[in-house]
This record gives sequence, structure tokens and C-alpha cells, in this order.
Amino acid sequence: MSLIGRLLPQAQARVQKPEASVEAALRYKHSFDTLAEDSLSFGRDPMLKSKDGISLMLAGASGAVGREVLKVLDERNIPIRRLGLYASARSAGEEINVRIREGNTVTTDEYVIDELTADAFKGFDYAIFSIGSAASKQFVSAAQAASCIVIDNSSALRMEADVPLVVPPVNAHALANHDGIIANPNCTTAIAMTVLAPLHRVFGLKYVTGSTYQAVSGAGAEGLRQLDAEVRYMNSIGAAMGRSELPEDFKGGPFPHRIAFNVIPHVESFTKNGYTKEELKMGDEGAKILGHPSFKASITCVRVAVKRAHAIDLTAAFERPVSPEAARKVLNEAPGVIVVDIPGENIYPMPLSATGQNECQVGRIRTDLVLPNALKMFICGDQLLRGAALNAVEILEHLIRLKHR
Repeated sequence: MSLIGRLLPQAQARVQKPEASVEAALRYKHSFDTLAEDSLSFGRDPMLKSKDGISLMLAGASGAVGREVLKVLDERNIPIRRLGLYASARSAGEEINVRIREGNTVTTDEYVIDELTADAFKGFDYAIFSIGSAASKQFVSAAQAASCIVIDNSSALRMEADVPLVVPPVNAHALANHDGIIANPNCTTAIAMTVLAPLHRVFGLKYVTGSTYQAVSGAGAEGLRQLDAEVRYMNSIGAAMGRSELPEDFKGGPFPHRIAFNVIPHVESFTKNGYTKEELKMGDEGAKILGHPSFKASITCVRVAVKRAHAIDLTAAFERPVSPEAARKVLNEAPGVIVVDIPGENIYPMPLSATGQNECQVGRIRTDLVLPNALKMFICGDQLLRGAALNAVEILEHLIRLKHR
């Protein structure tokens, strides 16, 4: 077992069981939305049997997020009577092996991906979109016309007033009112809000500043291919030829510079104010998720040569006094969060230990040395799970519950 594998369970056991909860943490726990509290127990929910299974479309099934959604559906034992896999014309015809669970029985069936068209939504109760903003805008009206509820992973409709923007451990209550469209937040925003929301409820969050360190898989399969190709070149051909840089004709990918052994302070396109679109999402989307219009964020987004799981360095300023000890007690009561904070023993959040984990890790919690009522913290989360697939499936779970109540 790796060092991380040995240390992380120890860290979780030692920091997840506080000796006593502060009064504010208890108030938070009791006020937390019931829908969010039971999100992790859905597979054991006696309310839903296999005969009540849903019909589900997965649009973008061939991509990294789509394939991760299929894994999460299997792990959480979502009752599905009909599953349809769709993608663009380029991916149509591909075959995917899908595990299907019915009680204790697990079978694997081969599904063929169909081309997504406006006529495809008929007969589906729900659709999870992982097809990009342009395609989401193109097909969402067709889904609504077919009474198919859409959970959209793109940024197309996140800031529309009548579209709930949901992180289930934070604001599952927002799902009670929708017009057939629910939006998944930006991946780093979803990870950050999972940690910040419980602190906001107790201490009153004012703003955050910091930097994100985003894995290449956040740019899709092409991002992974670019990193792998560059590393292979640098470690073999380039090394043999004594080259430290890529040749000009080397085929790149989605990043504007070499990503191998490098960091790039540039995620998405730049806006007129000098921030990238990605950097503005934390403030805009965070305010909507928290129901906190005055919330602000000033962020620098950095692409790093890591394959999976994003990291976030944050300074969070609050209305009321807060100590690291009080913050840890609040976070130990929070769903979807693991406090990993024994720095003296080299135990803290890292992409390696966050990869494949449903929970967001937070550690290095300490008092800011400049700002009053402020904390520094380091957060890691798997952006393909909390930032995309897991978040979408949890939304689906809550929608099914609401329908059956």
C-alpha cells in the first residue's frame, strides 16, 4: 500500500471525530437540508424498487465525464429501466460496456452510442448533458418539449435566473423549483462551495481570494493526450537528442504552451478585465449557489501537469470571528467534506489522495496573518466526480425522490 493509502485513513479517523462540536456547528447541522443529508444513502433507499426505474438519456456518453457518469450510476445503484447513450455524429456507432445492477445481480451489457438529434428525447424522463455549451443550447428546448428533465454539465445556462445551479450537499433545496433544466456548476466552484458553504452558514462568508491548480483532464481527453505525448517526447526522443524543448512542428493540444514539467496561468479565454472566464466563475456561480449576492471572489486559475483532481489555495474572509479549531469542527459536521489536516505528520490534501474520492478534502487550515476574521486553507477534489459526474447523479437522485414524495 502506498504512503498515502496508509496515512489518509489515519488522518480521517483522527480529524473527523471532534471531541465536541461548537454550538454554531450544531446549528448548521440541524439546519442542513434533509435532501442533502441523505444523498449518499440513495442506493439503499427502500422507497425506490427496480420496477420504479427511470428512463435516462446520457448525452456525451463517449467523453470522460460521460463515462464517469456511467460508473457513478452503477456504484449508487440508480434504478434504470431504460438507458440511452448519445453523442455527436463523430462518436455515433461506438460501443460501450455498461454494468447494470438489479438488486444484488450485476450484468454487463454492450451499448451502441447513437447520434444525438432533436427527436431523441421522446420517452426519456431525464437527460444528463455532457456535450458542451453550444450543443446544450441547441438541444435543451427539444428536451423540454419532450418533458425530459435536463441536468446540464456545461456553462450554457448556469446564470439564468430560472435555472437552479446546484451542488447537492449545499443547496439541494433549490431543486424544488425548476422548469425542466438544472445546471451543474463549474468544477472548481463545486469543489470550493462544498467546503465554503458550511463555513458561510456559521461565520458569514464575505469573499475569497486564491489560486486553483487544475489537472489536465479538466480540458478533456485532449488535455491528457497532450501531457502524455509531451512527457514521452521529453523523456525519450528529446532526452536522446539533448533537447529541453519541443520541436516547433510537435503536435500539441488544448494548451497554449508545453504542459509537461510546467504550469500555465491560463484556463479558458481572457476577458476585458484581465481575468479569464474560468476565474470569474467562482464569484458569479458561488454567489448563486450560496444565495449570497454580495459574495465576491478574486481567483487565478493555473493549469498544472497533474492528470486528475483539482487543488485550490484559498483565503476566506468572514463577517464573524473564526478560528482554525472552530472551522475544523464545522467542517467535520459537513457532508461531502473530509478534513485532512495533520501537517506536522505530512498529512494534508493532495490530488493523489483526492483522485477517485467522492468527498472534497480540506486541510492546511490556519489563521490568515494579514486579514481579520480570515482563514487560509487548501482544498482538493476530483473534478470528474464532485465537479461533474457525481454532482449530476446526486441531482438526479434528489429529483427522483421529489417525484416519489
